[in-house]
This record gives sequence, C-alpha cells and structure tokens, in this order.
Amino acid sequence: MEYILQILPQMLEGLKITIKLFVVTLVLSLPLGLLISLFKEAVSKRPTDNFVIRWIVKMPIRFIINVYLWVFRGTPLLLQLFFFYFGLTYVTLPNGESITLSMFTAAVISFVLNYAAYFAEIFRGGIIGVSKGQYEASKALGLTGIQTMRYVIVPQMIRTVIPPIANETIVLVKDTALASSIALIDLLKAAQRAVNRDMRVSPYLVAALFYLVITLILTFGFNYVEKRLSISEQGVK
Repeated sequence: MEYILQILPQMLEGLKITIKLFVVTLVLSLPLGLLISLFKEAVSKRPTDNFVIRWIVKMPIRFIINVYLWVFRGTPLLLQLFFFYFGLTYVTLPNGESITLSMFTAAVISFVLNYAAYFAEIFRGGIIGVSKGQYEASKALGLTGIQTMRYVIVPQMIRTVIPPIANETIVLVKDTALASSIALIDLLKAAQRAVNRDMRVSPYLVAALFYLVITLILTFGFNYVEKRLSISEQGVK
C-alpha cells in the first residue's frame, strides 16, 4: 500500500492526460461523424438528380467521403498515430521546414479522424433505419430537407445509435493507451515508467483499476441515457 501511495501522484498525472485525450476526441469526433454521415446521405444518388448534380456535384464529394472512411476504418489506429507523429516530419513545407506536431496534437488528430469515421457509419446506419414514411410525412407537411433531418430524422436516429455509440466510447477509453506508443505520458506510459524503474507489476494493476472505473462510470451513464430515452419514447406513444 505504501508503494501504491508513492506512485499515485505520477499515475494521476498520466490519468489526466488519458481523460483529456478521451474527452477531446469524443467532443470533436461525434459532431464530425454526424456531419460526415449527413453529407454522405445528402450526396447519395436520387432518381430526380440531373447530370450536373449527380456527376459534377455529388460524385466528387461522395468519392472523398468514401476514401476517407476506407482509409481510417481500414488501417490500424496505431499506424495512423505513427503517420501523424513520425511520418509528417518527412513532409517539407514551401519554406523548407518540416511538419512537426506535439505528441498530444498528433494523438488528437489520429483519434478524432479514426473515431469520426466509425461514428459516421453508426450515424448513417441510424439514419437509414428511419422508415421512408417519415420522409414522406415531412414532405407532406411542407418541411425542407434540413428541417426534416433536424426535427424528424435525427431525433429518431439518436435513440437507435446510443448502444453502438456507447460501445465505441468504451473502446475509445482503452484505445487511448495506444498514445503511449509515441511516448505521450498517459496512464499506461506512467505505469510503464514505474514498472521499469521499480521492477514491480503493481503499477499495471493500478492502471487497470483506473481504466475499469472509467468504463464502469461510462456504462452506468449510457444505461441511464438509454432508460431515459425509452421512457420518453413510451410517453410519446
């Protein structure tokens, strides 16, 4: 116990970095993922599209989105971390300087782009899951496409995407440990330093306990949100 109290300050410093990376990633990737899913749905093919709309406007946007999703969902997050932290240093700007990112900035960019890609597909699945009758009813009421998405589709979609979003969020907590691979002093890296210095395994157990507490809090939080949404849905019915 005395040893754990001794290493606790440095473990808490690492925990701060882990929580900061987690919060920043979640705050940025969720709206970015929603925006991407809405754009992808907006540029999907429609029978009423003319040649210019379909091939000049929609196709390039759809191509860019699909390539982005393919790259960031098809390559390991660890590889993306290495690219943004190490790989960009080989890119030379017009002024002769190379692109150098701090460890935390490289981690944030990697995590946000990676998780936004996954969240985008989750949101898109939720949008597709809304019945076509909702669109037809909105059109009959005179709502525009933006109004339909804002007031009809998105509120219904949120109820269906909470479980997969919760799952990805808990995975994100554990994935933050990958940031230690670029020497960011997060919770895992702080534990590794203590283990290497003192030749004890207990710092890993302390780190595991912190991760378990965070995931437990998130699990209870998402369960509460799901229950509240189900109660409100029953109230509407």
